[in-house]
Amino acid sequence: MNTAELFKKGLKQIDISCSEGQINAFMTCLSELKKWNRAYNLTALKTDEEIIVKHFLDSLLYLRAIPEGAMKLADIGTGAGFPGIPVKIIRPETDITLIESSRKKAAFLRHIIRSLKLSAINVLEQRAEALTGEHEKNYDVILSRATFSIKEFLETACRYVKENGILILNKGPKVSEELKELERSPYAKGAVRETLKLPLPLTTAERNLIILSCRM
Repeated sequence: MNTAELFKKGLKQIDISCSEGQINAFMTCLSELKKWNRAYNLTALKTDEEIIVKHFLDSLLYLRAIPEGAMKLADIGTGAGFPGIPVKIIRPETDITLIESSRKKAAFLRHIIRSLKLSAINVLEQRAEALTGEHEKNYDVILSRATFSIKEFLETACRYVKENGILILNKGPKVSEELKELERSPYAKGAVRETLKLPLPLTTAERNLIILSCRM
């Protein structure tokens, strides 16, 4: 099975349809990520299967939690573009801001945006905590796959999301411990709107998408 067929098999498991143009965009992203990774070590994942499953398909699970329609979305600590780039390929109508403080990773993000000819997507090469006032209350949805605790994500991202907007964070198997701790926090109590437990395609692993409201 070649890489495109493997990717299509994973897409089928999560019920996402892709045009051939979108499949080609993911394959270009795969090729460029591997090429840049040899020089800049952008990700610890090296093989085609690892990148397809743990970057592309894992990122696309966020679509189960993102509302339909055009919106402004930010991806905090996006690294080499996950989940933001896969979400943009599938939802081209979404205006996306990729926030990444690493110069090497930000350079790759600009390169892949040019390579895929993506529009309405921009890169902010800085830490989320350092964003200026123009970003406050600016986004409908804020995503992250970075290693935030839920509480840290709320503290970092809430000032940038619009009223009635949402935050979405992907957590692993220890999520229940974090959720218990969260309910003991006066700041974060009641912030969890929903938890989606989803299988990661082509594996036996599960992901937990935590959908949060800001109650500041």
